[in-house]
Amino acid sequence: MDFRNFEKGLKRLIAGCLKEFNGDFDAALEIPRAKGHGDLSSNVALQLAGRIGKRPMEYAALLAARINDALKASPLKRDIDRAEAKEPGFINFWFSENRLFETLDYIVRHEKAYGSLNMGKRKRVNIEFVSANPTGPLTIAHGRQAAFGDTLANILTRADYRVTREYYLNDEGNQIELLARSVRAAYLGLMDIPCEAPKDGYKGSYITDIAREIKDRYGARFAKRESLRFFADFGCKRIIEGIKKDLKDFNVDFDIWYSQKKLSTSGRIKNGLRFLRRKNLLYEKGGATWFRSSQYGDEKDRVVIKSTGEYTYLAPDIAYHMHKFKRGFENIIDIWGPDHHGYIPRIKAAVKTFASKKASLKVLIVQLSTLYKEGKPVRMSTRAGEFITLRDLIQEVGRDVARFFFLTRKRDSHLDFDLELAKRHSMDNPVYYIQYAHARICSLLKYRKQKKGKAASGAAPKRSCLKSEDDIAVIKLLGRFPFVIGLCARNLEVFPLISYLEETAAAFHSYYDRHRIVTDDARLTEARLFLCLAIRIVLAGGLKLLGAASPESM
Repeated sequence: MDFRNFEKGLKRLIAGCLKEFNGDFDAALEIPRAKGHGDLSSNVALQLAGRIGKRPMEYAALLAARINDALKASPLKRDIDRAEAKEPGFINFWFSENRLFETLDYIVRHEKAYGSLNMGKRKRVNIEFVSANPTGPLTIAHGRQAAFGDTLANILTRADYRVTREYYLNDEGNQIELLARSVRAAYLGLMDIPCEAPKDGYKGSYITDIAREIKDRYGARFAKRESLRFFADFGCKRIIEGIKKDLKDFNVDFDIWYSQKKLSTSGRIKNGLRFLRRKNLLYEKGGATWFRSSQYGDEKDRVVIKSTGEYTYLAPDIAYHMHKFKRGFENIIDIWGPDHHGYIPRIKAAVKTFASKKASLKVLIVQLSTLYKEGKPVRMSTRAGEFITLRDLIQEVGRDVARFFFLTRKRDSHLDFDLELAKRHSMDNPVYYIQYAHARICSLLKYRKQKKGKAASGAAPKRSCLKSEDDIAVIKLLGRFPFVIGLCARNLEVFPLISYLEETAAAFHSYYDRHRIVTDDARLTEARLFLCLAIRIVLAGGLKLLGAASPESM
């Protein structure tokens, strides 16, 4: 069975049973939370019942009867045993026995391709994330954005989107000037030359390290003149090098590093504002130039050019997003921190002025993280130089653990990062729990190969060997993997994958405790090893999407 087309086929069948609506609905499919509520579920009856004056449960019963009749003449009959109406108006679908065992065989035969979907239809997607100002090393807040953005990009790629990862470098402006003054003050301080550091400047050992490198390389050459541009360029370059190294060590690779400085010299900002002016969307007031963003959903109009002639942050952002669409991206996803929440309406207003109807912009907010050590929150201040860097965290707990822990809450929920739990090599640690399940299965397969001279059989096991409730429950769980990926891709959320992998690992550990895998019965042993092999494939596929390793031994 091709799982990439299964969902489309089922939705088409449901649509055929809803003739009274002429396709004006979304028959979304979900995985039921409660056991006994089927293998898939749709709330389409709840959505539509009121439009034709029926109670949801009454309409669900009617639709379930229609669907069961349609199944009799549909190829999906091999896959779906029946549809049932369930209070308060859900339609639940139960997979057939054929589908369950074809699922197992499909997983093993397709291995790395299992879970791939064709929902994206090769559309181009630009995901911009992290994009921290190059004024200091990445912190744990940036780490959470990096883990989320990269994992989401992996999931969308698996769902058949062509994804480009992009980092926007704000490498000019007031913050960069402040960096230059901070580095210069530290540089002069190393030579005992009096110089007052900027009041709101950057502190921390990284500033001193940059200053010391300048002193070691150039001596006192820049002691008698300000040369802020030199200090800005040198400091920025070193910090960007550090950011790139930290991200690479975090298993995050960007396709494009987009410089605001180059954007400014390209003429795109002027062209963007000229475009808005031609559409009569700019006007002058109080010596400043304003964008009529309130016409496109913003709460008020916004300044794009100050009375001093300087651009506000919005002007280059408009040009930047305009250039994203000109580069051919059909879907743009911006991942920002919570301090940018109020900025969303104005950038969406700008995009509405130039994006085509088919194009889309999604802005996702990733909340902050609080690091807990020995049960107490670790206080951090980036400007004061008191913070835990992403590099510190990777060295403390490891890349895989750091990435996983950053994803254990929904992106719009605050995250408490328990450092002590993250360092444990025990079943309490969810990363260890999942990776240990994978390693345990690898050990079983190696043992079997040593014992019999071969690995688990490549042929699907006899159904009579895998017929217990535990067997069926595990197979059904494995069959949900493509739907979980589809759910994550549709909702632009990663957390469902985390929950699924934890549930799958728990199912294996429980199965392993309740059933002997290697037995005296050769057929039963091969069947259970085949099942374990399928579990290993799913766990490895999920871990890869998270950017984590799948160890064969622990």
